[in-house]
This record gives sequence, C-alpha cells and structure tokens, in this order.
Amino acid sequence: MNVKDKTIIVGVTGGIAAYKTAGLVSKLRQLRADVIVVMTDSACRFVTPLTFETLSGRKAVTSLFDDRPSPEPRHIAIADAADLAVVAPATANILAKMAAGIAADALSTTLVALDAPIIVCPAMNARMWRHPTVEQNIRTLRERGVTIVGPGEGWLACGEKGIGRMADVDEILEAIAQR
Repeated sequence: MNVKDKTIIVGVTGGIAAYKTAGLVSKLRQLRADVIVVMTDSACRFVTPLTFETLSGRKAVTSLFDDRPSPEPRHIAIADAADLAVVAPATANILAKMAAGIAADALSTTLVALDAPIIVCPAMNARMWRHPTVEQNIRTLRERGVTIVGPGEGWLACGEKGIGRMADVDEILEAIAQR
C-alpha cells in the first residue's frame, strides 16, 4: 500500500512500547499519510496525547465522546474514514477485546466498527505472550484476517529477556506497505 493520501488509524495502548509508536506516526506523516491516533486511557499514561497531536497534525482521540455534538458517532466517523488501522503496541488487553468483539473505549469501539485491514503489533511480557488465552486470541484474530507483526525477542521492560518486544518501526512499515 502506498500510504500517500491514505487515512491510517494508529491505535495506541498502554504499554511502554508506546514510545516507539511516536516514531511510527512520524514516519507515516513523512510518507504523506493522514494519521488519526486513537489512544486508550492507559496509553495516555505512557505517552501524552500532545506528542501524537504534534506528530500527526491532528487531535488525538482519547474518548468516545467529542467536545462538540455531531450527527455521526465519533467512532463510526473515524472507522469510515480509515483505509487501514495499526494497533501498536497491542497489549494482551486489546487483543482480548478485539477477539471477543468488546467495544469498551474509543479504540476498541472504533476497531469493532472498522471495515478495513487491521495490523496489530503485540508487545508484552514473554509469559503473557505465551499464555493460552493470548495464544487463542492471536489465532482468532489471524483467522479473521488481522495481520500480526511481531513480537520480537530481546530485553523486555520487566528486565527479562524473551519474546514480547514490539516490532521495529521499519518492520511495521513493511507490513503496512504489503496491505
């Protein structure tokens, strides 16, 4: 996919790897994509919405509710505008919500409403990644056509070494290009 003039939702969840997502948003904008960042409450604790607003040139979406009334629900408008969605980092929490169709916040609700390709970039502790429920959720998402990028191996934020690192920005961009 040539991202020029494409609208890409970048979903950011609450993991330390959220700092890497700032680089992804920056690269997408350099490639002339229109980027809509949708953040969970937990993501806002790791990286501020202002960071993503500065890099994307748009207000980051952090709530289902807009400050101004609109005839169309915010999550539907965002989903309708999107050519692609990338969730990076994708925590065990968002993977479970996606697999079960749970719409509990701005990001999960937008993803349930989305009729466009989705790429998820898991990032979590190695034990979490190997948990049978997480493994099942990944299988479910793959069966539904969701592209899974990563995770990689290396040092994790918890101080352990293993699988669970979010994929590098270049690897994510390559997956986007293939969609």
